[in-house]
Amino acid sequence: MEFESIPGVGSKTADSLAELDDPETALRNGDVLTLMAAPGLSEGRAAAVARGAIRKRHDDPGGLLATEQARTIYDSVLSLLQERAVTTYAEKRLETLYPSRRQSRIDEVRNAVKDALQREPTPEARDALADVAPLESPSNCRVRQRCVATTDAEQYAAAQEDLPELSAEIVDDGHDIEELARSYATVIVLDEAFAGGDFSGDVRVLPDALDSPEDVVPERLLAFFATNRETLLAAARVHETSDLEPPCDLDALTDGLDRVDADGTIVGDDELTRLENAVDDLDAAVGTAESVANDHLRDAIRERDVTIEGQDFLSLVEQGARVDSLLDRELDDAFDTALEKARDHLRESLDLTASEGDLADRVFDGEPTFPIERRSEAVSRLETELTATRDRRATELKTELADDLADLKPAAEELVRNALELDVKLAIAAYARDFDCVLPEFVDDDSDGADETRSTPDIAIEGGRSPILDVDFENVEPVDYAVDGVTLLSGVNSGGKTSLLDLVALVVIAAQMGLPVPAEAVRLERVSELHYYAKSQGTLDAGAFESTLREFGDLVAGADDRFVLVDELESITEPGASAKIIAGILEALDRQNATAVVVSHLAREIREAAATAVAVDGIEAVGLVDGELEVNRSPVKDHLARSTPELIVEKLADDADDSEFYASLLEKF
Repeated sequence: MEFESIPGVGSKTADSLAELDDPETALRNGDVLTLMAAPGLSEGRAAAVARGAIRKRHDDPGGLLATEQARTIYDSVLSLLQERAVTTYAEKRLETLYPSRRQSRIDEVRNAVKDALQREPTPEARDALADVAPLESPSNCRVRQRCVATTDAEQYAAAQEDLPELSAEIVDDGHDIEELARSYATVIVLDEAFAGGDFSGDVRVLPDALDSPEDVVPERLLAFFATNRETLLAAARVHETSDLEPPCDLDALTDGLDRVDADGTIVGDDELTRLENAVDDLDAAVGTAESVANDHLRDAIRERDVTIEGQDFLSLVEQGARVDSLLDRELDDAFDTALEKARDHLRESLDLTASEGDLADRVFDGEPTFPIERRSEAVSRLETELTATRDRRATELKTELADDLADLKPAAEELVRNALELDVKLAIAAYARDFDCVLPEFVDDDSDGADETRSTPDIAIEGGRSPILDVDFENVEPVDYAVDGVTLLSGVNSGGKTSLLDLVALVVIAAQMGLPVPAEAVRLERVSELHYYAKSQGTLDAGAFESTLREFGDLVAGADDRFVLVDELESITEPGASAKIIAGILEALDRQNATAVVVSHLAREIREAAATAVAVDGIEAVGLVDGELEVNRSPVKDHLARSTPELIVEKLADDADDSEFYASLLEKF
């Protein structure tokens, strides 16, 4: 696949996509989660690339949202969906939904939506989703107690690349390996020539180590599970609280995760814990043992009367005897007891094995002296032995756990993917439930030709309610409205004309996104472009007026399957000229069989100025109640609605004692 042929993908993004294992499949499926693994692609950028790939797959030229107001309504629909998503991923994933010109894409989304509508967005599932996020790649994992050694420069370079977690060392002979074994708990030798060699320490000759790096560095796999521990546990809870079928044994996954800490440390093994504590507590335990020994010896000296005749003392001194020699002679038993107490304390406080205890005994050994002091070289030897034993035990446990978890990794990735995609579906389901949505019915679903001649697009909405009004949705009045061809929409101020245009635009956009729409029923034809022109703010100057006319000139020269919505275009200039301009626009749209709804207070004048018959619908006000308009929000077909001033004059004519003046005004309407 030529990545740069995808809309929105440049050379830099194409290079990033090329680093994925199977970018073609990810692009073909619009797989945002996989695309996010490409270097430099954020969730938002991955969603944009996926959207472009979807357009390419469906040969969709895009451009359905032809005006800024149409794009604003699309943003509103997207926001309604994203507000109901729990995860950031789902928010970005929903951005792959866009209003398409191709029925194949619309049907693709509708099929997914039908599945989504069967889902129940329960509080338990949504709570669990709050802790789910896309899986992260572990940060650089460094293993310092293990190294890889070789005599070959090429193997050395390969080891640096394939096993970045380990130190790589060049050696010349077995002596060099012996030296490494004194510094590392485990030395992995890549050269088969050293097989069968007699080495001290943990030296392993593994010529095929680079072919299976996970076996040599189990920390790599464990780092994946440790880094994503909370996400995986949350994804498991999502499956448990929903109707998703888990791709693996959740108990086995949970048990495995319980055996590794957030930093990749093995937990739950008593022997490893003992060794870790022994290494950590060694210095303090030796210090306490010294105190135990010296306290005993001090008490022994204090309690005993040591008598040496002067002649004996002089004789001993003349013979070069030291004070410790005198102690040896007089306190031999007490000194031995003190040493035993120190040794016993060291063994017990560190919970040492018999062989470790033999090493510990050497810490307190030698000729009598006071105070008794540790033998530093023996402490160092004991520490080295305990550390090496600890590291070997940790490596053994890591290897065992990595073996147990290796088969679970693909399933774990699927577990998270399922949870994140469920969030997308639940957001759609919540949107449909919150706004009483139904899937619309498309007319002529089987036609998808780009250049075919099509009948006039139309739309029929029953019980539609706009979810983007500034009122609670349950208080929105339902509206029925059908449009066929070019229509003027008249009505009183604040009668809901603009809101109706918003609803029509929202229904068209959501339907061609493949989504359900907020209505009891909707029937419509696909359109290639939606042009929605919002109400202008004040009269335009000459330059802006000319620019607006050019825009409408381009509009009427376009394709014949467009949907056009215009809100009070007459405000761009004086009323007389506006009526003529709007009439000309409607005539041109009618000739091209476009569908259009044009809101105007000049419906009567426009109809009179038009050379052809123009349909006029009206949002009729029933009357004034306590100074407020009472309005039937559903437009009446082929009806020119009365204006607000007319209603007020009519009310005054009915209420006034002398109604001649108001009656004369009413006649002018």
